[in-house]
Amino acid sequence: MQLHFSPSMRSITISSSNGFVDLMKIKVAARHISYRTLFHTILILAFLLPFVFILTAVVTLEGVNKCSSFDCLGRRFGPRILGRVDHSGRLVRDFQKILNEVKSADIPDNLKLPDSFDQLVLEIQNNQYDARTFALKLRAMMEKFEREIKESKFAELMNKHFAASSVPKGIHCLSLRLTDEYSSNAHARKQLPSPELLPLLTDNSYHHFVLSTDNILAASVVVASTVQSSLRPEKVVFHVITDKKTYAGMHSWFALNSVSPAIVEVKGIHQFDWLTRENVPVLEALESHSSIRNYYHGNHIAGANLSSTTPRTFASKLQARSPKYISLLNHLRIYLPELFPNLDKVVFLDDDVVIQRDLSPLWEIDLGGKVNGAVETCKGEDNWVMSKRFKNYFNFSHPLIAENLDPEECAWAYGMNIFDLRAWRQTGIREAYHAWLKENLKSNLTMWKLGTLPPALIAFRGHVHPIDPSWHLLGLGYQIKTDIENVKKAAVIHYNGQLKPWLHIGFEHLRPFWTKYVNYSNDFIRNCHILE
Repeated sequence: MQLHFSPSMRSITISSSNGFVDLMKIKVAARHISYRTLFHTILILAFLLPFVFILTAVVTLEGVNKCSSFDCLGRRFGPRILGRVDHSGRLVRDFQKILNEVKSADIPDNLKLPDSFDQLVLEIQNNQYDARTFALKLRAMMEKFEREIKESKFAELMNKHFAASSVPKGIHCLSLRLTDEYSSNAHARKQLPSPELLPLLTDNSYHHFVLSTDNILAASVVVASTVQSSLRPEKVVFHVITDKKTYAGMHSWFALNSVSPAIVEVKGIHQFDWLTRENVPVLEALESHSSIRNYYHGNHIAGANLSSTTPRTFASKLQARSPKYISLLNHLRIYLPELFPNLDKVVFLDDDVVIQRDLSPLWEIDLGGKVNGAVETCKGEDNWVMSKRFKNYFNFSHPLIAENLDPEECAWAYGMNIFDLRAWRQTGIREAYHAWLKENLKSNLTMWKLGTLPPALIAFRGHVHPIDPSWHLLGLGYQIKTDIENVKKAAVIHYNGQLKPWLHIGFEHLRPFWTKYVNYSNDFIRNCHILE
């Protein structure tokens, strides 16, 4: 059978194989194509051909996924073209399922982890990981980075602890130079105060401040800021108590740098007849007991379970291990009635405070028969600084603590306290303080571990009169978010915490409130390069 097309393409003839018999002859009707139709056809083809090219490329590139050409094209042109369905939700659910599967899976010890995200992506491309392997590696990487970040934070806290516990070179230099001056300069050894002013040291019409410290620079700031802020500086009497090694240098500073008309007395612990071993046996035990010394001076990270400890908790434990907490100077405030038997009222100041307002109204506060006028630390805007209750200081799993104390009882602050010594002498505060120190010593420091405040919180129970919080602003040594406006308005600002203003690790934006009272024109300050 053969097919024959006429030259004009108007007929088709079907014949047998021998070519003589026509089996069928078909005539095709004539069709004329206009130029307009041809133009439109060419135009449509010109529009469609790029899409055909793109479609072919998409199918080729996506062929590994075995998707239909329409679906693959739909991925490129959006959900409303060619009936494309968005599978992102299903992919997320599948990935969550895989992550949940590997969450409790054991990570092989020999699993090699990439050091960065880019390296992880490169490994995926080269090794063709399945989703589970990728998820397992991702989990292992995140856990590794979390451990490293935590370890880094703990190391930072340890370094801060060492920096806070050490004596800066400039302050050590100042003490040495002033001690040398005491031995070579008669003016540095002159009597403080002068003989004619000695009766004023026991005159209760004056405002008596007590400061216990071995930091000469810090003492100079406390005294200078108090005198400069006072409306009647001629009524200010300072009793500065220091240890034996610092006495000469401390005496030299105040002998050579008068704060007249205020009066300054400098005494060493060794000059108080009452401070004998018989009167302070517990404190001697604190300083000499081997386990106590190891606790405060030993390896602070050994035995610590860092995996179950938060950096904030670790920081508070480090602060509690400051060697100053076993210093007699730090416990001295509990003996104020005996050290100053002729005084009725005193304001006790820590050496890391700055006075910004006249404090004479403190003597006018009616304590209602209470002993200790203090700011409570369980109420206030700052939830970190002003949220301290007994549960923050004591171990309530200890039976003695659980039986005798209320975990929700409000705590109060040391650092700026107005003490009624007459009322104090009628109480057993000192005896209670000693008794609880002994119990904590027997329990190997398991009842509390934060310095001298906890035993005072117990000993002064029922003897504290809350005063207005504006008198005493705390936290400048650890709260970086301290409100500057509150700092400016406070009568006393307290740099309690590790980041003291005389240390280079202190907060730069809070330091000027302290340095404004440092006498940088003084030769000893200049020669020792204090805070340059």
